Amino acid sequence: MTINFDLHDLQAFVAAAEIKSFKKAAESINISQPAFSRRIEKLESALGVKLIDRDTRNMELTSIGRDFAKKSKFLLEGLDEALLGIEGVGGGRMGEITIACVPSAVYYFLPQVLSKYHELFPKIRIKIHDASANEVLSIVASGEADFGVNFVGSDESNIEFKTIFEEQFVVACRKDHILSKKKKVTWEEVSKYDFMTVSKSSGNRMLIDLALAGKSQAPNIIYEAQHVTTLLGLVEAGMGIAVVPSLAMPSKDHPVLASVPLVDPVVSRRIGLISKKGRSLAPAAEKLYELLLALSRNN
Repeated sequence: MTINFDLHDLQAFVAAAEIKSFKKAAESINISQPAFSRRIEKLESALGVKLIDRDTRNMELTSIGRDFAKKSKFLLEGLDEALLGIEGVGGGRMGEITIACVPSAVYYFLPQVLSKYHELFPKIRIKIHDASANEVLSIVASGEADFGVNFVGSDESNIEFKTIFEEQFVVACRKDHILSKKKKVTWEEVSKYDFMTVSKSSGNRMLIDLALAGKSQAPNIIYEAQHVTTLLGLVEAGMGIAVVPSLAMPSKDHPVLASVPLVDPVVSRRIGLISKKGRSLAPAAEKLYELLLALSRNN
């Protein structure tokens, strides 16, 4: 088959397939709408098939168009990732990365790293799966994500775990709570107040239960939730206190919530990058991985 179209025509078609509007798709690749239409017509003519059914108001991919859109996107992303590794070209290319991470990482340090990455590679699209620790591990192990940010996975035979930093759990309480005035709080003191925690399906709960195994000062659980953010909402409402990772706490200038170091015993967790062993990262994903790994050198 003689190829009578070029990459610009494929880029226009993929943009139309994703955005579902000729006008907006043309704007996304910075060309006029008539020029955009000519690219689509050229591609259809070269292939000898109808890819898009359209009128003055609507457009819809044909069955052939839907299949070709998936293959074209895959082709373009593969080419972009290959070019990303060439010095001087990467900053102007397109591509896509998928990462999985626990919500506290999203809240605390991921935005700063993503902002820096976006400055370097403004056309790279990043998909974020924010999920529980076990879900993040599963997503990375299955290959759905390029890599993940997690606090579990170091004991998995098929997962490579590289520590970024270690954090301690703290007591979360209201600023008007008596514990907020203390420099540190023991588990014995925690057990005197209404206590809230995450469910047993949470990786954070597992760390807490392991630290308190066989100890008499384990608090009596009054409320249990699925997510740390829900716990913090209940703490803010005055329902009790909770023990959460320090990353999950809002900034010190929060008007209501306070955090106090927790001791006897100290509970901590290692936050790290997880990737599937034996799987090489694409250049675009590898550069983001390296930026995140640099956190371990700054902590």
